[in-house]
Amino acid sequence: MTVTFNDVLRAQRRLAAHLPPTPLWAYRQLDPDVLVKHENTQPTGAFKARGALTLLDRMSADERARGVVTYSTGNHAQAIAYAAAAFDTRCVVVMPEKANPFKAQAARALGATVVLEGADLAGSGAHAAALAEADGLRLVSPGDEPDILAGVGTLYQEVFAAAPDLDAVVVPIGSGTGAAAACVVRAALAPRCEVIGVQSSASPAGHDSWRAGSCVTRPDTTAVEGLATGRGFDLPQRHLRGALNDFLLVDDADIARAQRLLATHAHTLAEGAGATALAAVLTHPDRFAGRKIAVICTGGNAGPQELRNLSA
Repeated sequence: MTVTFNDVLRAQRRLAAHLPPTPLWAYRQLDPDVLVKHENTQPTGAFKARGALTLLDRMSADERARGVVTYSTGNHAQAIAYAAAAFDTRCVVVMPEKANPFKAQAARALGATVVLEGADLAGSGAHAAALAEADGLRLVSPGDEPDILAGVGTLYQEVFAAAPDLDAVVVPIGSGTGAAAACVVRAALAPRCEVIGVQSSASPAGHDSWRAGSCVTRPDTTAVEGLATGRGFDLPQRHLRGALNDFLLVDDADIARAQRLLATHAHTLAEGAGATALAAVLTHPDRFAGRKIAVICTGGNAGPQELRNLSA
């Protein structure tokens, strides 16, 4: 249950037939020293397509014949649905009862059966586990899947290939696969570059798990769906311990401000999680002043309420 840089390279070869590299651009109106990695341009609008396709590609024919079930607040659900469709595999996704209807419909459009169950991600996860047991489906965790983490690592291979002189990469953390993958790839390609995680202070389970050195649960009140996990995940946390350079918290209001700045200064419609890395740079200016930074725009699936807030 660990991932190496060689695993990332193998995932890169597998993904070459499915996904082109995404842009890494600077915007003078934003900050010429801040590069934006545009994972919002993925076919599902978020970076998670990388991990989902790697996972489905690595499954045996027997596993794919059984079908998969997963649980998610949205982007992971769409990614697994997209990958399952690519490999002609039955897919069930369980989302919280009050899930973003835009993301639920997107998963349905990709061919998944969407089940709304549970008050939060933990409740959805429990229901997904019960469905896996009852129907013989392969349960897919949003965080504790080595193949997903390896696939996500291809994002950072692209970043460091394009900008080997970075001082820091700032990564939003929900389950933590993105930051964990960044640490794996950084060690091989850019050991002097810092990897800095960021999470909403209204859902700090990943942050507190990293600080505590073990996975914990925490209240989950953020409006930012991609960060609303409520608990630490073992595999990412194992990679983050001793490798992540820093872990910052930002308020939901800071994230909304970063969303507006991306929209006006970088021509980018980012969902909350997609703007969280930039929010960290904006709210901790002394931490990043005079440094060449990459921020990961992990997703562009802004829901109707987020769109209304952007124009407010």
